[in-house]
Amino acid sequence: MAAPRGIGLILLVVVAGFMVGSVLGELVGGLLPVGRAQTFLTHGPMIGLTPPATLDLRFLSITFGLSLKVNLVGVIGIVVAALTLRRL
Repeated sequence: MAAPRGIGLILLVVVAGFMVGSVLGELVGGLLPVGRAQTFLTHGPMIGLTPPATLDLRFLSITFGLSLKVNLVGVIGIVVAALTLRRL
C-alpha cells in the first residue's frame, strides 16, 4: 500500500518538473534554428501579476509579484514529474 502524499510533496515535484522542463526548453530552443519549431517549443503565455502589486503603508512598502512563463517543454516536464511521482 502506497503512503499518502502531502500536498507539499506534490507541489514540490510539479514545480521542479516545470523548472527543469522550462530550462530544457530554453536550451533546446537555443539549439534549433529560428523558425516555427523553435517558436512552438520556447514561446508561450506569461501568467502572473503584471505589473507587480505594491502595498504602500507609508513606513513600509511591499511589492508582490509572480510570473510563470509556460512553454510546451515545461508542460512536458510537469507530466514527466507527475508520472515519476506516481511510480514512487
